Amino acid sequence: MDVTVVWAAIIALGLFMYVVLDGFDLGIGIVFPFFPDEKERNLMMNTVAPVWDGNETWLVLGGAGLFAVFPVVYSTVLSALYLPLIFMLACLIFRGVSFELRAKANRTRHLWDLAFIGGSTGAAFFQGIVLGAFLQGIPLDGSYAAFGWLTPFSLLTGLGLVVTYALLGCCWLVVKTEGDLQRRLHRVVWPLTIILLGFIAVVSLWTPLQDPNVAQRWFASGLFYRLLPVPFLVAVCAFLMHRAVRDRHHKTPFVLALALVLIGYLGLLVTLWPYAIPSSMTLWEAAAPRSSQMFTLVGAAVIIPIILSYTTMGYWVFRGKVRHDDQHHYH
Repeated sequence: MDVTVVWAAIIALGLFMYVVLDGFDLGIGIVFPFFPDEKERNLMMNTVAPVWDGNETWLVLGGAGLFAVFPVVYSTVLSALYLPLIFMLACLIFRGVSFELRAKANRTRHLWDLAFIGGSTGAAFFQGIVLGAFLQGIPLDGSYAAFGWLTPFSLLTGLGLVVTYALLGCCWLVVKTEGDLQRRLHRVVWPLTIILLGFIAVVSLWTPLQDPNVAQRWFASGLFYRLLPVPFLVAVCAFLMHRAVRDRHHKTPFVLALALVLIGYLGLLVTLWPYAIPSSMTLWEAAAPRSSQMFTLVGAAVIIPIILSYTTMGYWVFRGKVRHDDQHHYH
């Protein structure tokens, strides 16, 4: 068993679960400005109030796994991307505090609304910035400039992730709401899908153009033919999304949004493989000793089923529609 690959898969799973689960509750904050009615905002926040903080467990799992198994990546990437990561964490703090205080505030509620909107949008944007800067490559000699992460490509990926999370948030709210609010959310889903498809196309073209190594892996090997179904799958998801929105489906748009995210994420993993730091260091070069990996794998084998269990239970207990007259406000 190649334990390095197993750990890479665990970290990849943790990051994907974070993007999906925290993505849609960050997305709610991103679309908040389009729904100014206070009762509707209360309802929107109540759809994720019981589960939002548990969603961030996956980010902690991914970070802890990276620290334990790929310490070179942890030290190199965090040193180079220190500023955007600090900005992201500050935004997550603002978002979390607004969740706690907004329901209890009266005169300052509009300020906590702004904190929720800014924290959610900022966290998504800086996560996208980190992704773009990582894809562009980070030198191992520490020569990365203080603002080397701020490039046109990273700005593009930052905005792309904001749109991705907004679409996930909209589709989640379609699942959890009904009536006039759900109808207006349906109208937002398709324009967001079109914008996301545009970002997917531009990033897919830009990525091989900016990195000759990526272009080599995509086009000068057999990988190109295996990637050919990807645009077709994206087009199928877009077609089904249009039909689902037109026919006012409740759950299908969310499933299709998840499918689009999964396709993009798998494309990202294929692009990065087998590098831990793009074009600089492979997974095996960056990995901790096998004994350390095996020791931490035992802990992961215990912890991951527990996280999956309480996450599943949380969503199962709070399944179904959330209505204006429900009393389970967040405390």
